[in-house]
Amino acid sequence: MNLSILIPLLNEEESLKELYTWIIKVMQSNNYTYEIIFLDDGSTDDSWAIIEEFANENPHVKGVRFMKNFGKSQALHAGFAKAKGDVIITMDADLQDSPEEIPGLYEMIVNGKFDLVSGWKKKRYDSVVAKNLPSKLFNWAARKTSGVELNDFNCGLKAYKNVVVKNIEVSGEMHRYIPVLAKNAGFGKIGEKVVQHQARKYGETKFGMERFINGFLDLITIWFLSRFGKRPMHLFGAMGSLMFIIGFLLAGYIGVSKLYHMYNNMHYNLVTSNPWFYIALTTMVLGTQLFLAGFLGEIILRTKNNEERYKVSSEVNFL
Repeated sequence: MNLSILIPLLNEEESLKELYTWIIKVMQSNNYTYEIIFLDDGSTDDSWAIIEEFANENPHVKGVRFMKNFGKSQALHAGFAKAKGDVIITMDADLQDSPEEIPGLYEMIVNGKFDLVSGWKKKRYDSVVAKNLPSKLFNWAARKTSGVELNDFNCGLKAYKNVVVKNIEVSGEMHRYIPVLAKNAGFGKIGEKVVQHQARKYGETKFGMERFINGFLDLITIWFLSRFGKRPMHLFGAMGSLMFIIGFLLAGYIGVSKLYHMYNNMHYNLVTSNPWFYIALTTMVLGTQLFLAGFLGEIILRTKNNEERYKVSSEVNFL
């Protein structure tokens, strides 16, 4: 199978029929073998009923429906697990991603030998203040932190080799950073393609300004996980040991200083009257806590179970 097209969605009943017709037209004009997997992230409108109609008339259309809204990352995780195509395309259901871009992305993966190709919406039709400027700042920070040179991490239109999606773990709200996850998994050939951005035709965006705040927090998380996710003791243990040693030496200096003054019949103050004593004590306590945090992190990594992160209520056309 040439293509698996994954479409995560939430309450997009108005755009689904137009999107479906458009994708089918592109598939037929290029003679692709394909599957379209709609990933309904707990829609409360008629989105799932429409998806079932598509599946009944076209065996290449498949669907997964969550019991409630678990988030885009969980929807993509479910889709990646189901996808069988040599190339996987992800795109949003709001018609802002053009299916006409699919052949170009497919060619870059197959002939360009890229592991992953991310769309770049160079010309956008979003609000400059509410979306464009925060997005530029967000992408700049993501490039500097991750080392992945992409201009548009947030673009939902991406193409992947099948082997890539089978070897990355998308959780939380990490869908923005799939290229970083791919790089950390060893897939270094990551490309970018300028794609057409279309003005939203129906409904409203499901993401507000808080997505940028969450995005920066997720960026810190993914940086930490990529550096210390499998060895938390290397960070917390090192910091804790350093702080404890500093506090211990400082406390030792205070004690030796008092004994010296006592031995030479010099004036001295009580240890508890010295503010450095409390600084030393606090440093040792914090150092001990950090060391224990690293130790507990190591234990958790060795004993954790992979719990189910979402619940599926319905599926169609999956054998």
